[in-house]
Amino acid sequence: MWEREGRAFSMYKRMPSRDRSDVMDVEENSAFSQDSMDVETTNPSMWLSFPHVVVGTLSSFLFGYHLGVVNEPLESISLDLGFTGNTLAEGLVVSTCLGGALIGSLFSGWIADGVGRRRAFQLCALPMIIGASTSATTKTLAGMLIGRFLVGTGMGIGPSAVALYVTEVSPASVRGTYGSFIQIATCLGLMVALFIGIPVKEIAGWWRICFWVSTIPAGFLVVAMMFCAESPHWLYKQGRIAEAEAEFERLLGGSHVKYAMVELAKLDRGDDADTVKLSELFYGRHFRVVYIGSTLFALQQLSGINAVFYFSSSVFKSAGVPSDVANAFIGVANLSGSIIAMLLMDKLGRKMLLLWSFFGMAISMLVQVAAANTFVSGSASLYLSVGGMLMFVLTFALGAGPVPSLLLPEIFPSRIRAKAMAICMSVHWVINFFVGLLFLRLLEQLGPQLLYSMFASVCMMAVVFVKKNVIETKGKSLQEIEVALLPQE
Repeated sequence: MWEREGRAFSMYKRMPSRDRSDVMDVEENSAFSQDSMDVETTNPSMWLSFPHVVVGTLSSFLFGYHLGVVNEPLESISLDLGFTGNTLAEGLVVSTCLGGALIGSLFSGWIADGVGRRRAFQLCALPMIIGASTSATTKTLAGMLIGRFLVGTGMGIGPSAVALYVTEVSPASVRGTYGSFIQIATCLGLMVALFIGIPVKEIAGWWRICFWVSTIPAGFLVVAMMFCAESPHWLYKQGRIAEAEAEFERLLGGSHVKYAMVELAKLDRGDDADTVKLSELFYGRHFRVVYIGSTLFALQQLSGINAVFYFSSSVFKSAGVPSDVANAFIGVANLSGSIIAMLLMDKLGRKMLLLWSFFGMAISMLVQVAAANTFVSGSASLYLSVGGMLMFVLTFALGAGPVPSLLLPEIFPSRIRAKAMAICMSVHWVINFFVGLLFLRLLEQLGPQLLYSMFASVCMMAVVFVKKNVIETKGKSLQEIEVALLPQE
């Protein structure tokens, strides 16, 4: 059997890439299928792919760092650059990166498909280095805004790149665990940014150091990616079959290469070289998965999480808690939830975590509604506000935070994966921008009870949506997931 299977696999390697699928179909039903069954009784070692995933999640660390880097230093920045008291200018410093992120996310899929996943990471890091350097050295508001916009373009490319990369290089048995690394890295980036910003009020010009610090992990990402594995899925789509096999060997071990190539051949039936038209993502066979992905990100952002992150300090301050301690509490809750999600992702599954996460967020928002009730005494109201906020962040980090960026690359067919992610991330950034822009005005016009009730309603809508539309992907190969969601023509 081994000799027969070896000759067949040698023939497969010598044939043109578009003829191999036919050979695979024959071999699956013969000696090869028996061998692949034996291989799959044991999972590939997670430690082979671990360093590649860790390097990739540096982009998530940078994402979190740049989200939080201006929080503490904003007052010092406005003083040094001469726009103290100008709330519009301060708002632009915070939010200009969101505009850059939208631009970056729109092109992220085409970049990842055009130059590969590894170079997409490098193209994510380069504008972050240039933008952070510009912000660190500028003496004008215009220079700061240009720097923040450049950083934002990198922030827009990064989430799609890391979601694709982690999905495509991870063994199915630990793909959920590795997907949680994205959220954990983002949390760590936020916490490091807040920690680095602590001396800003005591040391003149320290805010410039805060920007310079971010260039270190960004530079490391550019260099380290040169030594990491490229996505075998992307290489296969480019017709670089031998390189795909070599990368599978680095990521999974030699005994799993043949089975992985069979699975990859099932996913790629020869149409992947065709250009994916934008119209394909909005109707026909692909509409359902793009609809699920876009709606998940929309519900994630409309749940109120960014309103909580942006304005948590004022709630804690009213309870007599200093802003740095408040930020630490939020950071610990976020990180704790992400670590728990990492431990449970491949045990309970993605769908279960999403359901309970959104349900917990709805309950947390109802606690906030109770805190805003006039019948609740002052001290009880403060305790409910603080407790509800921490519970909301914790339950968000358990599922609604980490799961969508992992689940979407799993459910998207290989042919449209990168571009569909770009569309969904664009939805994420647009809604993120409008929530940040309108939250305070809505809070003023509607009052906290009605607004928080609306957030709770969105979370319950998310529970219903996930229950009806999301399939469980835990432990399944990408081919099995594609077959379940997208019946083959």
